[in-house]
Amino acid sequence: MTDRAILIAGPTASGKSTLALALAERFGGVINADSMQVYRELRIVTARPSPEEEARVPHALYGFIPAREAYSAGRYMADAARAIAAARDGRRIPIVVGGTGLYFKALLEGLSPIPPVPEAVRARWRAAAPRLGAAGLHRALAERDPRMAARLRATDPQRIVRALEVLEATGRSLADWQRIPGQPLLAAERAIRIVVAPDRRELYRRCGS
Repeated sequence: MTDRAILIAGPTASGKSTLALALAERFGGVINADSMQVYRELRIVTARPSPEEEARVPHALYGFIPAREAYSAGRYMADAARAIAAARDGRRIPIVVGGTGLYFKALLEGLSPIPPVPEAVRARWRAAAPRLGAAGLHRALAERDPRMAARLRATDPQRIVRALEVLEATGRSLADWQRIPGQPLLAAERAIRIVVAPDRRELYRRCGS
């Protein structure tokens, strides 16, 4: 049974964490899959589980990164691999809950094996971002890698910077790297997938309360 996993997705205030906690009390522990709830200082604004809730069952990957530190999907995969292994070593079913679709996709499909970007390259493009603006970054990418530029919105500086970093660091388009399949952490056929999607008006009411 511990080779299975339960994945619970949904928006903030949907009740997914409550469901995960109830299941964890019977079957296992909770592993975070929300890109904002990894940050230590953002408990309230991200609706992170309370200290009392975290004390009821094992919780992993919550509030363990300083807000000033960048956190990537690749780093999440390494951390999630350790958390899933720890749950299974304790004969618990991993219950993964969150709202970051990329994290769920990575767990079930893997990530393309893109080499690490040197810090100097990363720092150079991040420093250039405020000066160039999103449109300027997109023009720079279009000059160097028109294929990847065509895939990205000119209003998405974070992804544009990532494409520029990878191109400079590896000499290859991010589009080329993305075609290489990754290694999933969870077998899709052994994963129970639940989407918590309450009525939108009720969701707005909860968020406002």
